[in-house]
Amino acid sequence: MPHRHHVKSREIGQVRIYMTPGERGKSSGNGLKRLLTANPPLYKEIIKAAREDGLLNATAHHTHYGFSGSGKVQDDTMEISNPAMNLCVELIGPRAQLEQFCRKHGTLLRDKVVIYKHMEHWEISAHSLHADEAPIDEYIEPETVLNEEPK
Repeated sequence: MPHRHHVKSREIGQVRIYMTPGERGKSSGNGLKRLLTANPPLYKEIIKAAREDGLLNATAHHTHYGFSGSGKVQDDTMEISNPAMNLCVELIGPRAQLEQFCRKHGTLLRDKVVIYKHMEHWEISAHSLHADEAPIDEYIEPETVLNEEPK
């Protein structure tokens, strides 16, 4: 049964890092400089670093209910956002690249719950078919074409 597309898989990994949305990285500098330069949220620093290091994907996911590590169970109501609610930063790339990222940016990830998961990356590409060969789901019976009335 011919198909128009081909699926190719390869091993890849996912790292999930749990934190709160309000966490920030360590301020650089001291005194007045530290007060005047606000650090971006930690999850944004991690995603920016992932982009610079060439990872395949980096995304932040807000959660609605749960806990991380030994913290208490948190709830996010629709009326007011809970700044203590967990946030998950998801990084996707080859395992070796993810390990290197975690070693390089250990100061950002220290004391966080960090989970690695093995995955597969599927690449969907056009499958070469002969010009006179149509996929089964698009095959038109010759009698149908001959018996149609012109429009």
